[in-house]
Amino acid sequence: MLTMNQGLKARIFGILEPGDEDSKYFDPFIMALILLNVVAVVLETVQWIYTPYAPLFPAFDVFSVAVFIVEYILRVWSCTEDPRFKGPIQGRLRFMMTPLAMVDLLAVLPFYLPILISDLRFMRAMRLFRLFRVLKLARYSESLQTFVDVLRLKKEELLLMLFAIMILLVVSSSLMYEAENAAQPDAFASIPAAMWWGIVTLATVGYGDVYPVTSWGRFIGSIVVILGIGLFALPTGVLASGFAEVLAKRKEEQKMQKFRCPHCGRYIGDLACSAGPGDEEPKEK
Repeated sequence: MLTMNQGLKARIFGILEPGDEDSKYFDPFIMALILLNVVAVVLETVQWIYTPYAPLFPAFDVFSVAVFIVEYILRVWSCTEDPRFKGPIQGRLRFMMTPLAMVDLLAVLPFYLPILISDLRFMRAMRLFRLFRVLKLARYSESLQTFVDVLRLKKEELLLMLFAIMILLVVSSSLMYEAENAAQPDAFASIPAAMWWGIVTLATVGYGDVYPVTSWGRFIGSIVVILGIGLFALPTGVLASGFAEVLAKRKEEQKMQKFRCPHCGRYIGDLACSAGPGDEEPKEK
């Protein structure tokens, strides 16, 4: 019985794990279901589509939630097949705290929260939280997983740039408030109000709804525009270098995978280095 359970658990783990031979049918099904959920959330806001098919949208949501719940339970049950999550309790708890497992949980929670809270405005807001289901694609899409790996690799640099942008936003908004408050008390009523101008200017969008009219304000604005162009160009270079590093690492792993021994799992180069002179076969005389 134990052997049968272990075999079933291994088979289910193989089906649920993207890229495995057993998952070639499950992966397209779950990806299509996720995309259809996103389409359903969007179409629910179109009245001439939603009204005639109103009963179908909740029914499809119930079906989707049922599939996602079964998937989540099976993942938690079979995760101990992964060496990283060994242990019936501790291993499963570690798995449940991983980012992808948290995304799986967020995909079904919005369905149950409106049941516990009767506020209609909150229930309408919860419909939008179903868009969290699109994050589940990161598990099945290699491209999205590459982007996640890049963000994880360059998180320190990106956080540093975000911190620099926030400092520049506060300083520029404060200076613009001092320069424009007297001339435009409605547009620059406070420093938080001036931050709207700071955001659209640093992002080089420039909607034109709020702009400086004084000489000092225009001078400060020109400096902020120049700094914004340079500052927002830095994350592009960081992400580009991150993509290059991640792709190069994956190509190296794929290359080394060809030289892995199918029996012991060690690289053939390591086996050759570990073999000493005494391990050579004796030559025939």
